[in-house]
Amino acid sequence: MKVLVSVKRVVDPNIKVKVRSDNLAVDTANLKMAMNPFDEIAVEECVRLKEAGKVTEIIAVSCGTAQSQEVLRTALAIGADRAILIESAEELQPLAVAKLLKGLFEKERPQLVFLGKQAIDDDCNQTGQMLAALLDLPQATFASAVTVANGMASVTREVDGGLETLEVSLPAIITTDLRLNEPRYVTLPSIMKAKKKPLEKMQPDDLDVDVTPRIRTIKIGEPPTRSAGVIVPNVATLIEKLRGEAKVI
Repeated sequence: MKVLVSVKRVVDPNIKVKVRSDNLAVDTANLKMAMNPFDEIAVEECVRLKEAGKVTEIIAVSCGTAQSQEVLRTALAIGADRAILIESAEELQPLAVAKLLKGLFEKERPQLVFLGKQAIDDDCNQTGQMLAALLDLPQATFASAVTVANGMASVTREVDGGLETLEVSLPAIITTDLRLNEPRYVTLPSIMKAKKKPLEKMQPDDLDVDVTPRIRTIKIGEPPTRSAGVIVPNVATLIEKLRGEAKVI
């Protein structure tokens, strides 16, 4: 069974970002970049399915600039068999990425597509759902457990009331949540082996996809600074402040 897993290059989640002076984007100059954490979980799950004998080939794909090769090499080091970079200098919004993945799906014909539930840079949580709609395939989002057998995927997902288990026929789209697994530590020998694994490059035009942005960012700003807390003398004063100042009761 062939599996396609999408990965994105984002700012390292442990770094505090700042807004650019023009308030149109986050300043990423000289910042450490890494694979989106949810995508890393998706790659790890694919590798575990392969180790369990359910998957025969894992294809990692990334859409973005040439620097996205870094996260593809990381995916190869974790255990992906080959990688594909759809290279574009254009800002790639969720719909454009979904269309690119659709084109690649139709070329590679995998039985499963794994994506992180969202990217930590834009927090859109849209690509997986858009891809399922474009391909008219079943989808299971926010997966916290996945089992594959007999042409079906059983996916447990966390909902407000507890856990929900879905069963979808293959091919299908699955997006991963934090509690699905803990990605393995990538060893130096794995990194060296990843350098010899194939990495193919293509352009959006190769898939006949227009990636022109359809959404324009008006403004990005940092959250307002929280005011300092105060100590109140009694419960009556606390209630008065909650009602009059905070307006929460």
